[in-house]
Amino acid sequence: MRMNITSAAGVISLLDEPEPEVKVFALDKLNHIVDVFWAEISEAVDKIEVLYEDVSFKHQELAALVASKVYYHLGSFEDSLTYALGAGHLFDVNCASEYVETIIAKCIDHYTKLKVNNAEGFVDEKAVIDPRLEAVVNRMFQRCFEDRQFKQAVGIALETRRIDIFEDAILKSDDVAGMLSYSVKVCMSLIQNRQFRNTVLRVLVKLYMELGTPDYINVCQCLIFLDDPQAVAQILEKLTKENEDSVLMAFQIGFDLYESATQQFLQRVQAALRSTAPIPIPATPGPSSGTTTATPSESKESAMETEEAKSPPVASPKLEDLSETERTLQERITKLHTILGGETSIALNLQFLIRNNKTDMLILKNTKDAVRNSVCHTATVIANSFMHAGTTSDAFLRDNLEWLARATNWAKFTATASLGVIHKGHEKEALNLMSTYLPKDTGPGSAYSEGGGLYALGLIHANHGGDITEYLLNQLKDASTDMVRHGGCLGLGLAAMGTARQDIYEQLKFNLYQDDAITGEAAGTAMGLVMLGTKSATAIEDMVSYAQETQHEKILRGLAVGIALVMYGRLEEADPLIESLMRDKDPILRWSGMYTIGMAYCGTGNNKAIRRLLHIAVSDVNDDVRRAAVTSLGFLLFKTPEQCPTVVSLLSESYNPHVRYGAAMALGIACAGTGLKDAISLLEPMTNDPVNYVRQGALIASALVLIQQNENTSSKVASYRQMYAKVISDKHEDVMAKFGAILAQGIIDAGGRNCTIMLQSRTGHTNMDAVVGMLVFCQFWYWFPLTHFLSLAFTPTALIGLNADLKMPKLEFMSHAKPSTYAYPPPLEEKKDKKGEKVETAVLSITAKQKKKEAEKKKEDEKMDVDENATQEANKETDKDKTKEKKEVVKEEKKDGGKEEKKDDKDAKETVKEEKKEPEPPFQKLENPARVMRAQLRVLTMPDGGKYSPLKEVSIGGIIMLRNTKPDEQEDIIEPVAAGGPKKEEEGDEPEPPEPFEWPEDI
Repeated sequence: MRMNITSAAGVISLLDEPEPEVKVFALDKLNHIVDVFWAEISEAVDKIEVLYEDVSFKHQELAALVASKVYYHLGSFEDSLTYALGAGHLFDVNCASEYVETIIAKCIDHYTKLKVNNAEGFVDEKAVIDPRLEAVVNRMFQRCFEDRQFKQAVGIALETRRIDIFEDAILKSDDVAGMLSYSVKVCMSLIQNRQFRNTVLRVLVKLYMELGTPDYINVCQCLIFLDDPQAVAQILEKLTKENEDSVLMAFQIGFDLYESATQQFLQRVQAALRSTAPIPIPATPGPSSGTTTATPSESKESAMETEEAKSPPVASPKLEDLSETERTLQERITKLHTILGGETSIALNLQFLIRNNKTDMLILKNTKDAVRNSVCHTATVIANSFMHAGTTSDAFLRDNLEWLARATNWAKFTATASLGVIHKGHEKEALNLMSTYLPKDTGPGSAYSEGGGLYALGLIHANHGGDITEYLLNQLKDASTDMVRHGGCLGLGLAAMGTARQDIYEQLKFNLYQDDAITGEAAGTAMGLVMLGTKSATAIEDMVSYAQETQHEKILRGLAVGIALVMYGRLEEADPLIESLMRDKDPILRWSGMYTIGMAYCGTGNNKAIRRLLHIAVSDVNDDVRRAAVTSLGFLLFKTPEQCPTVVSLLSESYNPHVRYGAAMALGIACAGTGLKDAISLLEPMTNDPVNYVRQGALIASALVLIQQNENTSSKVASYRQMYAKVISDKHEDVMAKFGAILAQGIIDAGGRNCTIMLQSRTGHTNMDAVVGMLVFCQFWYWFPLTHFLSLAFTPTALIGLNADLKMPKLEFMSHAKPSTYAYPPPLEEKKDKKGEKVETAVLSITAKQKKKEAEKKKEDEKMDVDENATQEANKETDKDKTKEKKEVVKEEKKDGGKEEKKDDKDAKETVKEEKKEPEPPFQKLENPARVMRAQLRVLTMPDGGKYSPLKEVSIGGIIMLRNTKPDEQEDIIEPVAAGGPKKEEEGDEPEPPEPFEWPEDI
């Protein structure tokens, strides 16, 4: 019979026995009962420790294990870990007890801390890692491999900086390609240290290249992060020289690169490709390599290129002289060069937006009729530009020229610049479109229109300057008024975004140093745009020192945004600057520090950065700084939007209205385009906030969240649309809230209802244009013209299939969802004015009879001859009168009950119609180019057995190269549609002359 012991005292007393065997027996018993009697055993733990430290005692490991368990139960995990390491192999990592799991976690945490300190700290501070600790971690990895938990192994390997285990975990897994893509995702989302991330990416590139069929698409994505354009160019060169499929792959990589990389990176890839062509492709004028300076090594290269350019030109071969193979290669590289330049992507997206424009003009008409002041007038012009962004349709402005003419001064500047948003991407015709508004030599025009025209050119060519950069640079040099310089600086900054061109930077700096408030504000922001993400020490020094000297608040604000932009995506490299800005006594430089955190760590969700922002949000003495701190949380969390509502929920209820406004904007930025219910439920109470600008922020943020959603994807859409209309038409509503509601109407229907806002590209990269656009858009708080920057964040939700000739063939995609699930929102129905219906005068039957008698009497008196026909006509008249009398009586009777009968009839008809209506199909065929919402991508496929097969999954969206599986059949190509906007008068449109004729002389 087995007995349960009630005390460990007897066993503990055995530890005092002299015989080692008895002590071993006691320790073994204590090991089994320690989970129950740990409190009692803890009093004798010193005896167990003595046994562990006794070198002559052969079972030290057992003593260490018991001591470890006692300390674990006492909550002293560090001591417990120390003794667990002393237990050696007796500490079984495969045991599934709570004690083992906890100690392993502590072990990994301690090991990680030591490895990270050794990797990121100074050389002389390196700590020696206990080999026993490493042994436990290695046993843990072994356990992961045995249990086939490879993802877990990858995660722990990255945390502990064990590249050897990281590589093993990927190679030993069953699905190497799947593990590689998982590793890229983990690497980009979780690793904050830039240096270690680059090491991991190098390993991933090596593994991708070692696959049976190298995954060049993902290799190039990794190389973008590694900033290695030379390696990308080599891969593209290799692919262009291979078979047709490899060429398609090169084109696909080109499109993905344009979507993910900076202008500067793409230009360097293009430069490397140009030299490989049989006939060297001429460099596009504009961002010439000789003027780009980012690093000393680059300047040396550029100097060499400039020297080469000065050397006498070598006669290049002509296309006719090339062999067939060389001619094909030349054609392929030329196409690839065009793709990398972005011309193809921009033209395709433009075609998509023009073709599918579904803007509801009635919304704009109702808003226009409701507005009564200049602020709302400006808001309506901006909303129109958002609704038509990239569609080239300026019909609303043309139909309301008289109304538009009310805009004066800076409102005129904003209205002219709005054309840049409407024609975004319409680059070939840009100068012709804007010619009316641009500065001319003939005579002075309106300075506000000219400035707005230059700004519009920048918006059309945002992050894709090319030739227009030189034009804008020259216009800025020649500008004579503040307004033109302001527009010129903004336009130039947009066109040369991220190019780091020194000549442009110097010109902007020259304008800044004129110490003019209006020019300086634009120049400060533009300097940041040009030096975007370069971390240029010279630029930072120039901007910060001038910000501390200037007396103009406008200049200070422009520089504050510019400083944040220079540190875009630089992670911990921006920390010293952030520290100094946060300690500055000037509140504007402190809020610059907040936006610098947002830009440097954008999309990383870095805990340290979030803690910093939250601390400032509740502790700074200045409202603007607090607002900027809370808003910046949105930039940190946009890759995990579901976390943002949790982080800002308490801030959204703050007593400080500026903090509440910041919380609304943070939700709008982080959850843009997601339709997230939690975000909407937090914004809902803020739309009724007692403070007008909080309502404004909530309305704009709600539109950012609900952009391109319909009632099936987000149930609140209809009520928010009605709310916007109600706020706009309410005469008692505040102007600030109305401004927010009008902008919200424009945002929610952006790009003809075919655009969304994506701060993350389809390939997982941070969408640089969108982040920059969103940051500068937030400054509309101070300066309305900056509202147009939001257009940079609009991403067409297009799925475009292309053949090898980069043309759109006619084909269908299959969406496995009901058509209504992802349909456009229904258009507004115009309310018919209920005018009072004219009621016919009631004629009594007795009056009709009397009239008839009088008429007959009159006829008799006049003794008219009445024939048979006349008699018949008289009878007809009598019949008509009778019918009329009957109708009138019926009208009188039905006056009350008629409406109900009509309603019943209508309802009955509708019921019949509904019965006849066929059930909705469970799928939908979408024609190329297709409008596909973000949520719809996962239900999208290509029909089996079709003429084309995609080079990558169609569920990724965007531009996808198609492999022609039936090359013998003729291809049907989609013809491009004409863009909107003013057209040149063509001579062919004149009426034809009349046909020859002879002039009669007698006339």
